[in-house]
Amino acid sequence: MGNHKRFSRGGGEEEEEERESTSSENDEGSESESESESGEELEIERELAEVPFEELQRALADGSHLSAPLKKKKLAIEKKPSRANKNRPMEVSSKIRPKKFREVVQVPKKVVRDPRFESLCGTLDTEGFRKRYNFLYDVQLPAERQKLQKMIAKSKNPDVISELKSHVSWIDKQLKSDHNKATESKILSEHIKKEKEAAKIGKKTYYLKKSEIRNRKLVQKYNELKDAGKLDAFIEKRRRKNASKDHRYMPYRRPGESSGAKQ
Repeated sequence: MGNHKRFSRGGGEEEEEERESTSSENDEGSESESESESGEELEIERELAEVPFEELQRALADGSHLSAPLKKKKLAIEKKPSRANKNRPMEVSSKIRPKKFREVVQVPKKVVRDPRFESLCGTLDTEGFRKRYNFLYDVQLPAERQKLQKMIAKSKNPDVISELKSHVSWIDKQLKSDHNKATESKILSEHIKKEKEAAKIGKKTYYLKKSEIRNRKLVQKYNELKDAGKLDAFIEKRRRKNASKDHRYMPYRRPGESSGAKQ
């Protein structure tokens, strides 16, 4: 028994010695690793100290300072999705959350062209347009107005009558605006003819202002009313209208003031 105990004690001492030796070896290895790491860091710092600041910024922006696996990861993230064939749908990664509205099948974009602002459709000829569509203001709208007037006379529903009257007023506005545009275009065409003849002689071209066009329109309207014999009635109507407008700004006597003045 005693021999056995001695042997066991001897074995325990050997195990302890082995543990101490292994721990010392590990400590030496860790110290050597730390020394090598510190040496590598110092070398990297020396290399970076020699690199210009602009190149460092460029490396950070490009990702060239990263290691190979990190570079691949960054390139995979930045890589845009594409199609192998134009007839196939686009392959999208299952890791990326899809948008709420996404284009599954790419459809050719529909181009909407407005002929008013497109050079492909040519320039607008106002005189030609007026001549081609003049039947709307000369025939169609006056006939529609007469038809609506008859419907107003026959109808007894107040809602229908108000709707018909609003449509009649719209037709009147259209006819009036067309008449004003026609007179304006006539004035301009006459002026352009005169200026062309003057340009042949050697005179400079003169362009009418809006105020001058307005004055010429009033003169033409005056002459038309005078020829038709409606000038006096028009002047009287305009006088009454202006008088009603002026009456709003006239001072008035309060009811209490007259009684106080008599007392």
